[in-house]
Amino acid sequence: MAIYYAVGTVLLLLALTGPMALLFGFGGASAARSGFAPLRWFGKTYIAIVRGVPDIAFFLFFVIALDQIFEYIRHRLKCPDWDQPIWQGNDFVVCAAAKLPLNNAPQWVHETHGFLIAALTFAIVFGAFAASVLYGAMQAVPHAQLETAEAYGMSPRQTFWRVLVPQMWVYALPGLSNLWMILIKATPLLFLLGVEDIVYWARELGGAKRPQFTAYPHPDWRMWYFLALLVFYLCFTKLSEVVLDRIMARLTHGQATAAGEAQRKAAA
Repeated sequence: MAIYYAVGTVLLLLALTGPMALLFGFGGASAARSGFAPLRWFGKTYIAIVRGVPDIAFFLFFVIALDQIFEYIRHRLKCPDWDQPIWQGNDFVVCAAAKLPLNNAPQWVHETHGFLIAALTFAIVFGAFAASVLYGAMQAVPHAQLETAEAYGMSPRQTFWRVLVPQMWVYALPGLSNLWMILIKATPLLFLLGVEDIVYWARELGGAKRPQFTAYPHPDWRMWYFLALLVFYLCFTKLSEVVLDRIMARLTHGQATAAGEAQRKAAA
């Protein structure tokens, strides 16, 4: 049953990471086009740094760094009388009350914590790519429409939410669709982060059985397990394509875009 639970883990990761990455992306894109210089610098720096670092290096480093940031904050709050250095050579040492999770916590708490840290890391990484896509989509909205909205007396906030945001999605969806496909293919990185996903269990269960799984050994079946993973990912990406195509058709209906023009010609 472990590999079936691992499928649920992957689907849960996608269900959490997709909206979170979109939220990070929208915030990053909005910050990158802000008129307030420090906020604009922050948005562009976030996009540039995360996109410029290899994904594997970022995942392996950032998960550890993020965990240590949380523990450091808890250490300062819960152990103000601590008089020893936190960095002791290569070791990061905080008081027992600041550990995340606590050493005496049940195993499922440790696994949940690791999964949530991994999901947050996925969201931050793919949020930077989403921010780049959304920033380009915002720039693609005809500037004359924004000027017209301002001429009719709309405030900059009203122009942003009522004119720019509703129209940018039609330009952003092709890029976001590709990003969603990349996110699906990136889920095996959970294996590198210590989360027991379907790649982990395909390797463990497909290999020659060891006593902790069953007393009955079998030959190396990893090829068949990984073939099943291939079918799973192909079916999932095909389902995603169908759903995204329908969303795109709905968004482009009546829009002055190439896709909207194709719909009008087809209807005629």
